[in-house]
Amino acid sequence: MSTDGETVMRPKAMTGSGGLRWLWLSLVLLLADQGSKYLASTKLAYGESVPVTPFFNWVHWHNTGAAFSFLADAGGWQRPFLIGLALVVSAALVYWLWRAPRLLGYRLGLSSILGGALGNVVDRARLGYVEDYLDFHYAQWHWPAFNLADVWIILGAALLLWAELKRPQ
Repeated sequence: MSTDGETVMRPKAMTGSGGLRWLWLSLVLLLADQGSKYLASTKLAYGESVPVTPFFNWVHWHNTGAAFSFLADAGGWQRPFLIGLALVVSAALVYWLWRAPRLLGYRLGLSSILGGALGNVVDRARLGYVEDYLDFHYAQWHWPAFNLADVWIILGAALLLWAELKRPQ
């Protein structure tokens, strides 16, 4: 490409196309999430808690809201809102994955967030809530129950942050 006689080159790290190959990872993470939720929902009764270690229980809970049960008691409008929001974010993630720099941290991070977001969307669309089954605790204090999709989202965000901090300027 030329402007006023100068050749303008896009750095190879900024070109797209190859990022969409990473959608396979999102699919694998989505399937792992759905498989683990199926296991928890078929092996445990709703509300059941099985101690695994002194700090971890395997549980079976439903979350009709967002993270930390935010909006869980909102009256029902939150379901289509959260599904729509997650689908918009997922579309943006696919675009960003397509356009992301060819850096491992970016591609892994975006793929992880996408797999996690779609894992929770499948639950909301199919069941009306998200299946949660991981319960970490200390003494009487319990972190809100969560699932692998939530792990993928947090892991992906951490990878993106790490990639941005390590990116050559």
